This record gives sequence, structure tokens and C-alpha cells, in this order.
Amino acid sequence: MKQILIINGPNLNLLGKREPTIYGNRSFVDYLKTVEELFPDVQLRYFQSNHEGELIDKIHELGFDMDGIVINAGAYTHTSIAIADALSAVTAPAVEVHISNVHARESFRHHSYLSAKCKGVVVGLGLMGYEMAIRYLISL
Repeated sequence: MKQILIINGPNLNLLGKREPTIYGNRSFVDYLKTVEELFPDVQLRYFQSNHEGELIDKIHELGFDMDGIVINAGAYTHTSIAIADALSAVTAPAVEVHISNVHARESFRHHSYLSAKCKGVVVGLGLMGYEMAIRYLISL
């Protein structure tokens, strides 16, 4: 059985409430139930934190044991060399996900420190991006 870690960063605990015109009306916890049904043969572990160090700690803790990591680091995508270094340090391949099309938004969102450390990036496809990232990681 494949094991995949899903990591969400700051403010993603507010999905369903936060800026629904950008992020939609569905909470991630609700969406996760759908994803678990889509992939019954995959053990999904989910972690969300608004704190950079906690995200890094979780990558360190599970990044050598998982078959893959799906990461939406939120705003830390554009600022955190430390999270990029953590992804480089572990053996699990990662896919970066963004719910919104960051390239159609403010210019500071156009750069990601994580992308170069990931196998791929899914941008702007809403919550479906997580499903696509999981499908890719299963195929490895």
C-alpha cells in the first residue's frame, strides 16, 4: 500500500471560509474524505500548520517513510528556503500544489522556492490539483 503525506501550510485551515471566490466553498477536511474514497488503496496522512517550523518538522518526521508528499505551502512557497531544503533532505518525492493560479495573481506569488525541489507542480485547478498530484505519485 502506498503512503502519501499531504501537507497544507498557512491559512489553508480556512478553506471554505477564506476568499471563496479564489479558494472555493469547501473545507479541506471535507475534500479529504472525497480523496480518501477515490484512493482506497492509498494511506493518506494529512497535516496542516500555520507555522513554518512545524511544516519542516513533519517533512523530517515522515519524509523518509512516505512514498510521496503533496505540499501546498501557501505563502511559504514564496518565502521559505527552509521548507525547500527540508524537501531536498528527505527521500520522498514531492509535488507542489496551488489551488489558485498563482501566475494570474500578485507578482510576488510568481516565484516558488519549492518548485525546483519537487517532481512537478499543479497550479490553478482548485482542489482537484491534490487528486492529480496523488495520481502522479502513485504512478512512480
